[in-house]
Amino acid sequence: MTSTRNVTTAQLFTDARTAIGYTPEPVPDALLHELYELLKWAPTSANCSPARFVFVRTPEGKARLEACMNEGSNRRKVREAPVTAVIGMDLAFPETLPRLFPHADARSWFEGRPALIEATAFRNGSLQGAYLMMAARALGLDCGPMSGFDAAAMDAAFWAGTAVRTNFVCTLGHGDDTRLFPRGPRLGFDEACRLA
Repeated sequence: MTSTRNVTTAQLFTDARTAIGYTPEPVPDALLHELYELLKWAPTSANCSPARFVFVRTPEGKARLEACMNEGSNRRKVREAPVTAVIGMDLAFPETLPRLFPHADARSWFEGRPALIEATAFRNGSLQGAYLMMAARALGLDCGPMSGFDAAAMDAAFWAGTAVRTNFVCTLGHGDDTRLFPRGPRLGFDEACRLA
């Protein structure tokens, strides 16, 4: 039991790195389905599940995505990655609450409250984006989360005609360890945490 836990935490956290380049090994569509089937079970407030995902993997999709990214290494990263997930947040998520949270009239909590809708979608959509990365690592993939894009262009390219807005993007694949930078430090417990 302990060794499985150590392998799991190493794979998810201590040994995992942010990929900046990938090997040519493809990511099959079936693995993307498996990835979503894992991440969808992780918690969000009132099970609101506002994240929406576009898995960009075709040459045409990559060209659209690359045009939205900032100049420089971000464009190279999405061009080279086998898949890039565009993580969006659906501002119409309250419409799904009667199905996803039938225990209460949760949709009414958001009626006429656009600021609450946006804050809830952003917070929980970000959580789901992090769950995507943990699920990807659990399935043996490496991840490279990024901002650094034209949000309006991204929304037009991938979410036109919907209430979805882009949160961030994350490259996915099998990382090329020869291109990694030395691991960066992290804050210590006393710098980042308090006990109350």
